[in-house]
Amino acid sequence: MKIVKIVAGLFFITQFSCKAQQKHLTTTSKTYAEISVKEGGKWEGRKYVGGTFKNVGKVKLAKEHTDHSFDIRYEGPGWESNKVGYRLYLDWRNAIDIFGKKTEAIVLPQVGQDNFDSYHEMSDWGADILKAGKGIGIGSIDRYLNKERLHFYEVDSTIAKVENRPNSSSVKVQYYGWKTASDKINFTSELTINPDQRYTKHTIHPSKEIAGICTGIVKQKNTELLKKISQNKKWAYLATYGTQSLVPDNLGMAIFYETGTVENLVDAEFDYLLVFKPRTKPTSFYFLGAWEQEPNGIKTKEAFLSYLDQKLKELNDTNKI
Repeated sequence: MKIVKIVAGLFFITQFSCKAQQKHLTTTSKTYAEISVKEGGKWEGRKYVGGTFKNVGKVKLAKEHTDHSFDIRYEGPGWESNKVGYRLYLDWRNAIDIFGKKTEAIVLPQVGQDNFDSYHEMSDWGADILKAGKGIGIGSIDRYLNKERLHFYEVDSTIAKVENRPNSSSVKVQYYGWKTASDKINFTSELTINPDQRYTKHTIHPSKEIAGICTGIVKQKNTELLKKISQNKKWAYLATYGTQSLVPDNLGMAIFYETGTVENLVDAEFDYLLVFKPRTKPTSFYFLGAWEQEPNGIKTKEAFLSYLDQKLKELNDTNKI
């Protein structure tokens, strides 16, 4: 295993070379995950200047890293299926964004290569279609206390790694010493995507029981809030649908969750939030985006509801999707 040590406090990058990381990426691949960092440049304050992007299997964030530091391609790890792509802002925001795809081909290796934020412009493959703004994005994690989201402002260290397997791809992020209010915990977040599916399975694992760990969906204009509980009352979904993409056109977003793991639903300023019960056991939920411009995409609210109900029935019947 080759280890590359980059001076000037940039990164400690380990595990895979770009070639090894992409060993399962072929013309028939249906999932992919990556993280791409800059090397060969230097830090000037909180910005990384110069250098070129290189895909790695694992990265420890530099102490200088924050939003818009330009040291990570599209600002964090990305993962995709043949249906949709996602990215995580690997900084204090910790929001998840959606890449709408107009093709079933794997696209992330080309995203942001020609210009750091060129993915905001519509291209042949698609584009960034969600405005997270001050919100949580879709399916990411934060802490909600006293009517405030507390973000990831104070973390001792953050390590992210990606793994590509023949039938799935995943991103695992470990936050060490995440401090919010008077609590300091370690927190693990694992995001897995499967072929032919829009959803990401998100498994979270805090080291300590604390109140307020939450996920959710960012609020957008021109949307309708949708909710439903499964027949056996064990699973439910929280969803939105409407002309809420950046295009703008129709986009549906949803989170499927176990009712027994959630303390309450909150209509917050910027988001619809699901606040989890305090626990140290791993908790899994599913989130997804469904864009009308996907190949054979979901184009109406009625079709989106039918799709959600089908997934909810799978959860009701088998406890998984």
